[in-house]
Amino acid sequence: MPNYVDIRKIKMPDLENAPVWVATPAALDAMRQRLLGETLIAIDTESDSLFSYFEKVCLVQVSTRVADYVVDPLALAGLDGVAALAPVFGDARIEKVFHAAEYDILCLKRDYHFEFNNIFDTMIAARILGWKNVGLGNILQERFGVTLNKKMQRADWGHRPLTAEQIAYAREDTHYLLALRDVQIEELNRLDRMDEAREEFERLTRVQAAARRFDPDAYWSIAGARDLDKGGLGILRELFRFRDTQARKEDHPPFKVLSDATMLQLALAHPSAPRDLARVRGVSVYAAKRYGPAILDAVARGRAAPQTATPHPQSRGQPPLDNDARTRLGHLKEWRKQRAVARGVEPDVIVSNDVLFAAARKNPRTLDALITVSNMGSWKAKTYGEEILRVLDGKGK
Repeated sequence: MPNYVDIRKIKMPDLENAPVWVATPAALDAMRQRLLGETLIAIDTESDSLFSYFEKVCLVQVSTRVADYVVDPLALAGLDGVAALAPVFGDARIEKVFHAAEYDILCLKRDYHFEFNNIFDTMIAARILGWKNVGLGNILQERFGVTLNKKMQRADWGHRPLTAEQIAYAREDTHYLLALRDVQIEELNRLDRMDEAREEFERLTRVQAAARRFDPDAYWSIAGARDLDKGGLGILRELFRFRDTQARKEDHPPFKVLSDATMLQLALAHPSAPRDLARVRGVSVYAAKRYGPAILDAVARGRAAPQTATPHPQSRGQPPLDNDARTRLGHLKEWRKQRAVARGVEPDVIVSNDVLFAAARKNPRTLDALITVSNMGSWKAKTYGEEILRVLDGKGK
């Protein structure tokens, strides 16, 4: 267990002071002007993925060395409000510190089309450093002796007004990030891992948000779907499509209409009457009352039109590896595992699964070819590239 850092000696906003609530164009513009004069800020977001069909950013939290801000995008909707922060996120002079940045960046790109430069991710830094616990709450407890209130993690951030407890929770997610980044910078430099970290941070700036599109064949990816007979698969198909239509209509996430597990049980049970629904595991009294007729209609349609062809989900991606490629992948994973154990990190810190699959599939023979097929960064290519090539050549495992 690391020794606590005395956070009283680190400059950060005083929690006794209320965060700055930003819910008007004037307040946002004042905050933006102050942020453009900073060189280091912390960022987090809260979205409503547990409560809406199309999730949206509901809060943006920002901390500097002297102030915490909580921005309400919903109050600014229709006023081009949060979009006014684009110069801050795109400014390479301002380092933006996140914890687990990818989701936040994807959400902000999706909703506001922001571009990002100069990112620092405290979770990625923790993983590169080999820290055992990389969740923000665990890190702050272990490193600073600070306990975060995580009761609000599943709160409905799209509901207004927010409670004082919600605002306090949101504020704390950025309040300590700059101090944590300072500690990690020192350790990354001491272990000569800064270049590795910077390469991963730069990769985050290039992630792209994909618009959510309903894939009518995605039911094939539900656990247990491939064990169903043709009739059961037809029922699952129709339930899957009903669920999406209903979720859109209610503006709820699909799982709040019917879970994957419940749909699978319905596909196995083939209920034909309301009394049958009560015997299907996972069908609540509420769901039977609200959706019962629609569920039975979907079951009847599926039973009348069994799924005779193999579905092809749009997210299927690359075709399966052939036997030779699977063998190469096995050797690469064993090499990566040994490397990770030696460093004391998780295997994907060495290189990602995407890199290993690309290398196994394409079997490149030169370093330039490996970089081309796998999109490896220059630091990882320099550090691990020749080792990967030797494994592919059968000269190292």
